[in-house]
Amino acid sequence: MGMIFGWWTKDDDGKKWQISVRFHGQNVTFCRKHGHHTSWEDFVPAGSDWDKLLSEAERRLPRRLMSQKQFDRLKAQRPG
Repeated sequence: MGMIFGWWTKDDDGKKWQISVRFHGQNVTFCRKHGHHTSWEDFVPAGSDWDKLLSEAERRLPRRLMSQKQFDRLKAQRPG
């Protein structure tokens, strides 16, 4: 079963981005878009994006929206 995580962030120029992360099996896909009428684009996440993703995933553990096994699999996908 796949999961979708999402949040808003600003870049160094002050531009606001909507981030969407899809996690299914061993695949983690980061997408972002700027503005309502723009299309989603894949991007390479920074360390802060991974930190935010893992904190969002940790919030789902106590509510049983994500299993510990899925969380461990997601943590293993983080590079470096």
